[in-house]
Amino acid sequence: MLTRRILLWSGTAALAMMGLPRSPARAQSLEQATAFIEQAMKDLSFVVNGPDPMADKQRKLQAIIDRTVDVNDVARFCLGRFWRAASPAQQSEYLALFHRVLMINITSKVGEYQGVTFTIGRAQPREGAVVVSSIVNRPGNPPNKVDWLVSFDTGSPKIIDVVAEGTSLRLTQRSDYSAYLAHNNNSVQALIDALKQQATQPS
Repeated sequence: MLTRRILLWSGTAALAMMGLPRSPARAQSLEQATAFIEQAMKDLSFVVNGPDPMADKQRKLQAIIDRTVDVNDVARFCLGRFWRAASPAQQSEYLALFHRVLMINITSKVGEYQGVTFTIGRAQPREGAVVVSSIVNRPGNPPNKVDWLVSFDTGSPKIIDVVAEGTSLRLTQRSDYSAYLAHNNNSVQALIDALKQQATQPS
């Protein structure tokens, strides 16, 4: 059964670059990515910790995700090499279902993050993007180290991966999809049908 973990690969390039002088453009990108993640976390915390009814929180949270996450990029990455094997109609349906399932999984957990706080750490360049570190605190839980991979490929900053305690969510989801496809004759339609079942759940 497919898991519902949606949303940093590691490497030595960032380590090699740490000692080099930063160009103004690179420094600006790091600052912009940091400010972007800080604002996104503030917006998320405001919604989660606010007094609104759950339905309103879910609606506002969806708007934040739509604004800050490059969902289509994440979806294509998770499908991997099978993206090219899918027909245009399957690609379109898959993207819509991926978005729907992602939002169900995120908005269904709003209550678990009541009282959440965060601290933004340093930003580092990595593989053409920027990694912004943070510590997320939830009442009754140990602090979690969360890294946010921010891309500027669309012209504005967008989150394309979340790494929680060293585990990349998009890499995990890609592995899950690959395993599911391997057990279903590499059928993209089988994956789409499985996503349809998840997408029928209420948000």
